[in-house]
Amino acid sequence: MERMVTVYGGSGFIGRHVVRALARLGWRVRVAVRRPDLAGHLQPLGIVGQINPIQANLRYPASVLRAAEGSEVIVNLVGILQEGGRQSFEAVQSFGARQVAQAAREVGARLVHVSAIGADAASESVYARTKAAGEAAAFEAVPEAVVMRPSIVFGPEDDFFNRFAALARLAPALPLIGGGHTRFQPVFVGDVADAIAKAVDGKAPPERVYELGGPEVRSFRELMELMLKEIDRKRALVPIPFGVASVMAGVMECLPKPMLTRDQVKLLAHDNVVSAAAEAEGRTLEGLGVPPTALGAVLPGYLWRYRKAGQFTHPEEA
Repeated sequence: MERMVTVYGGSGFIGRHVVRALARLGWRVRVAVRRPDLAGHLQPLGIVGQINPIQANLRYPASVLRAAEGSEVIVNLVGILQEGGRQSFEAVQSFGARQVAQAAREVGARLVHVSAIGADAASESVYARTKAAGEAAAFEAVPEAVVMRPSIVFGPEDDFFNRFAALARLAPALPLIGGGHTRFQPVFVGDVADAIAKAVDGKAPPERVYELGGPEVRSFRELMELMLKEIDRKRALVPIPFGVASVMAGVMECLPKPMLTRDQVKLLAHDNVVSAAAEAEGRTLEGLGVPPTALGAVLPGYLWRYRKAGQFTHPEEA
């Protein structure tokens, strides 16, 4: 309880699991978020006084630095999947990441920066370019930083399987962007949290970029088929060329919460799997001593709510 870690973006999907993992290791956890009043759900994850939300906004460097003071380690989990209002990719994943990295340098803390597989400064996707810019800023400010690049992260609160399962309850068909051939290596959120916690605990060699993927590589089509099987629904899977998908996404972007954006279509044109170099060099979950969890061990535990009769659809299997 004498060790302090500040987790920026700790109230989100991955964040809550990271906070829990760090609390179990005995760290005092300061959770830096824009709305501390909405982060009360984190406090029961530790003992009394162990987890403390604090206000910070990446657009305001002074608040970022204030949240970092007194911490031994800084974890940056802040990221967005689509832009909205002032929350642009540039503001959050490039400028914001730089502010967090500079704050870590100012207070003399170690830095664990969470990025994403596919981060590439030369990518046509703004999301991927800003992720790469965030990594560069982290290493520039703290050369011994640790960067984690997860593939698609799944778990009870994810925005991937839940989104398409919810759509399958209403729509007679599901779209396969680019034919559904893009490959993914879904990684369980608990495994990602354990890997980050190991890095915070000093058990991950610094100055490295780790790529986190699960034990299975599956195409987008295969993931949709697996999801439909779990929710016991039959839906047509309709291939949509990237060009058509981009036009559709342009129209959807006019909605408050678009199902798909043009930038996401660009991302779907590339596989999202752990590289051969990372596997050879041990920069993976296994290299960190975290056994990857299979999709089949987790998906039934939360996708049942999308079945026609919920948990009672297959009582004999339950």
